[in-house]
Amino acid sequence: MNKIKNLFMRLSLIMIGVGMPMVVFAQEGGLADAYKSIGLALGAGLAMGMAVIGGALGQGKAVTAALEGIGRNPGSADRIFTPMIIGLALIESLVIYALVIAFMLQGKI
Repeated sequence: MNKIKNLFMRLSLIMIGVGMPMVVFAQEGGLADAYKSIGLALGAGLAMGMAVIGGALGQGKAVTAALEGIGRNPGSADRIFTPMIIGLALIESLVIYALVIAFMLQGKI
């Protein structure tokens, strides 16, 4: 029963967190603009944080798999290394896209 109560409390807090910005943005005046700029700043920071975490985890898994493959068959190092580098560059490009979007959001503040 305690788990259900805990889950209900968490869901209520999430709904309050989702519903409160709607009330704030409905207001007219300077307060809504202040909360809008705070939301944009938080959005830019969270976007970069999630992109970096996802990119780091993806790159770690890619390098781990490539090094395990090279360790099991050292003769295939040439055929594994180049696609691994290309994959790492593509993963990093997604993080750079998130950085560009964060800069765009920051420019609207």
